[in-house]
Amino acid sequence: MTVITSKDNPSVKLYVKLSVSKKERKKSGMYVLEGFRLITDAVNEKSLIKQIFFTEEAYEKYSSMLSQADLKEVKVLIISNELGIKISCTEKPQGVFAVCEMPPVKKLNDFIRKDGKYLVLHQLQDPGNLGMIIRTADAVGVDGVILSECCELYSPKVIRSTMGSVFRMNIFESTSTDELFSCFENNGISSYAAVIDSDAYDLRKCTFEGGCAVFIGNEGNGLPADIAGRCTVRATIRMSGHINSLNAAMAAGIFLWEMSGK
Repeated sequence: MTVITSKDNPSVKLYVKLSVSKKERKKSGMYVLEGFRLITDAVNEKSLIKQIFFTEEAYEKYSSMLSQADLKEVKVLIISNELGIKISCTEKPQGVFAVCEMPPVKKLNDFIRKDGKYLVLHQLQDPGNLGMIIRTADAVGVDGVILSECCELYSPKVIRSTMGSVFRMNIFESTSTDELFSCFENNGISSYAAVIDSDAYDLRKCTFEGGCAVFIGNEGNGLPADIAGRCTVRATIRMSGHINSLNAAMAAGIFLWEMSGK
């Protein structure tokens, strides 16, 4: 195959646009992946990969990916090692890149099950936190993660932070908390607000029976009072010493562990 050396190549230009522009990702319905492990996970989970780029060096090392998966519909391109460094968003690029199509958007009622266990993230803004929480949700085996006014799911930083869990986890992006609470109520799902409040219910005493959903708020401000007030239960992690709060990803992990009954 011909080796691409210019950033002006149409396929390379598309990759670069998608890697830096939220607007372009939203407009096209596509996003980018970088790294052999991440792209292998995407392939194994049958994500909608459109193009894969290998640097010359990476093709020799990683092209076994092609023989292990059905990539008949995927456009494979070889780029120069120098170009791979230029388009990479990581400190130590592996020379493997991909353009992937976003999965079809589901309706909330099709996403929610009456006996399901869900995590709702409200106004989370840190890509690393979001990615880590999705990975934790995948690890404990909850039924889905719902994003409410959060940072962009398909940004390269979030995708990398999930370490492949984004391809396995059921994720729904919601724009309406009214719709969310209405759907939970119609399906008999109890909602738990994660709060810092001595009057809130001790998390260790929560049973999480039946369908349920835990709400985790913004890193700096937590859940807004109106959101917490609409939840069935306000629950808190009892802490000792002089600590009165935890990182959002850590708090979510503790709630997820308790909810999953592990």
